[in-house]
Amino acid sequence: MKKTYVLNVPVSITSYDEIINVITRKIHDNEKFSVVSINLNKIILANEDRKIMKIIKSFDCFIPDGISVVRSCDEINDRITGIDLFNKICENNDKIDAKIFLYGASEEVVLAAKMNLLKKYDGIKIVGYENGYVNNNDDLIRKINLSGANIVFIAMGSPRQEKWIYDNRKVIKANILIGVGGTFDIVSGKLKRAPKLIRKMGIEWLYRMIREPKRLKNVPLQIKYYFKLKKRRKK
Repeated sequence: MKKTYVLNVPVSITSYDEIINVITRKIHDNEKFSVVSINLNKIILANEDRKIMKIIKSFDCFIPDGISVVRSCDEINDRITGIDLFNKICENNDKIDAKIFLYGASEEVVLAAKMNLLKKYDGIKIVGYENGYVNNNDDLIRKINLSGANIVFIAMGSPRQEKWIYDNRKVIKANILIGVGGTFDIVSGKLKRAPKLIRKMGIEWLYRMIREPKRLKNVPLQIKYYFKLKKRRKK
């Protein structure tokens, strides 16, 4: 899978179809494959913390989730969002032979996400789930492995979910590990995703900031790195 770099952070030059094909092949060949979403916040985290940069670079696929990332790369035309990749994997569950484990969010949210997925996608196999507040990680790993899952979606926010994947991927039997942030909140119905028009305009980040004011604390660093990206585009 080809890639480029944005402020030293890798970004894959790929498509939904290619990722689905790779995931299908990795499961068939019993190989590991991990996916991380790259957006402005992830670039900030990586550039401000060497350990997080190391963790992010250890992944196999770096989807261009943020519009600012896409606009800073001549080789990339469209976003590949974590939630859309999640949905496409669920849509192609038969082709992939996906056996899915959901990990993260509150008990209420992850259970509602599971039930909504079962209603929406015919034949989808949700072989297990666990909320993001478990105390015993060894028990969690055992539960995932006993479930027979070959795909684990981890919804814990960044950088927590990336650290968890980095620390545990060698002991997890599942082939595919994907951090999906707040996806369970949307799939469960707890939160609404930005309307399509807002997403097309590339201002989904603004919609989310208005709905979740806690994100405002990140604005100073976001402005700093936004201008770094803008400067990069001019080169």
